[in-house]
Formats: sequence, structure tokens, C-alpha cells
Amino acid sequence: MSPRRLPARGAADGRGERPLRITVDGRPVDGVAGQTVAGVLLAAGRTAWRSGPSGAARGVFCGIGVCFDCLVTVNGDRDVRACLRRAADGDEVRTQSRARPGTGGAQPADTGAGGSAERGEAAG
Repeated sequence: MSPRRLPARGAADGRGERPLRITVDGRPVDGVAGQTVAGVLLAAGRTAWRSGPSGAARGVFCGIGVCFDCLVTVNGDRDVRACLRRAADGDEVRTQSRARPGTGGAQPADTGAGGSAERGEAAG
């Protein structure tokens, strides 16, 4: 799977791209209507946005909502699967961490689209 966004030009249904903007850990990230939160993050160059129990960086793994590696908080709702949730203009996304104390507390790699990870236990 490529993290690049493909243009909608020439789409059979004649749709044009409608831009949207979400914030990730307080930073603006631009996307296109119809993208999932994970799609917006991937297109922005962000491949990880959560820390697992070991402190390892996590992002999209399965891409179909089975593995729970892509969990984020969206508009205050914790444990949202970013690969399933369609991004909406104005969404506020916060990264999450399940890192256990003493595991190094590694935070997801910031490639320009996010900030510090939100601390706390995630269900799942």
C-alpha cells in the first residue's frame, strides 16, 4: 500500500477533490473528503501515531479494522480505529500510548504531522 494520495482527476463519477483539515495533536493536517483518518495521516507522511505496550511505534497494520494498531482519539472519543473512521473537516485527533512505565516510553515517530503522544491505557 502506498502512502501517497492519488488525484481524483478523471474519476468516472466526475467527483472533484474537496479539501478538509484535521488537527493531530494540535497541528493542522490537510486531506481530502472521503479519506480515512489513517489515509490523511499516511498521505501527510506519518506512518506511526501510537505506542504499543513495549513502547514500539504503531500505525496502520491490517488496514481493515481487525488489528487495533491504528487507535487514536477523535473528538474526545478514545480507541477509534483510524483505518475505519472517515476524516471530517475540523476533526481533532490525538495520538495514544499503551507504553508501560519503564519500557522507555517511546513515542510514535513524528514526521511532521503530530506531536506528543497522549498517555493512558487503551482498551483492546
